[in-house]
Amino acid sequence: MREISYEKIVAEVARLCREANYFLGEDVTKAFEKALADEESPTGKGILEQLIKNAEIARNEEVPMCQDTGVAVVFLEMGQDVTVSGGALYDAINDGVREGYEKGYLRKSMVEHPLQRKNTGDNTPAIIHTKIVTGDKLKITVAPKGGGSENMSGISMMAPAAGEEGVKKFVVETVRKAGPNPCPPIVVGVGIGGNFEKCALLAKEALLRPIGQPSDDEYAARLEREIFEEIRKLGIGPQGMGGRNTALAVHINVHPCHIASLPVAVNINCHASRHKSVIL
Repeated sequence: MREISYEKIVAEVARLCREANYFLGEDVTKAFEKALADEESPTGKGILEQLIKNAEIARNEEVPMCQDTGVAVVFLEMGQDVTVSGGALYDAINDGVREGYEKGYLRKSMVEHPLQRKNTGDNTPAIIHTKIVTGDKLKITVAPKGGGSENMSGISMMAPAAGEEGVKKFVVETVRKAGPNPCPPIVVGVGIGGNFEKCALLAKEALLRPIGQPSDDEYAARLEREIFEEIRKLGIGPQGMGGRNTALAVHINVHPCHIASLPVAVNINCHASRHKSVIL
């Protein structure tokens, strides 16, 4: 059994919180450049140029690329031959988030109670998703998720008869209703199958895929292309000011489901698509 220290996890989570908010992923940068070359709207081109410049400033000055530094969503892939020494794993994650948001001067957005609305003051608790896998490694992914994009997400428990066309219509309509609110060009994560909670998690996990990397499932990959083209026709454009590039990508994850169900979830990410990972 391999041991990973509590302190090591705290330090790495704190670093990931800062870097996810400071440093735009290379895949996102390339997607911006591709969109800029493709965009026909002068206003859209200007906005994409500003987004690229904003990312450069954030990276060079190590400051947040957006004032909404998000809920700290943390994905763990924990090897079954790993143990944490010196404390509990989830406590280490939350201590890391607390340190990262304090020392990184990142906005604290979590409230203790969803109706009473008192801020926790340190952006904890994190939202943690854990998978137990083979091996003796621990993979940690921190994916800060802003409120503007998260609020535009949706879920539908469809009848199986809705089929492929029903799924496509729901995804495109969710993006249309979102309009400028999630700060497009967006990344559209889609979960199809499982059950009520599983399809939502599938959609959020889809946002972690490098932008433009198609699904390994050929059927899902085709749907990604077709939905992406339909979204381009909406004309929402960068920051909702008109243009072809409403989305940078559509990513779909699928899972088996009950014979009576067709769950579909759409989790929208803003143009920054923030996430950073480490393997310990």
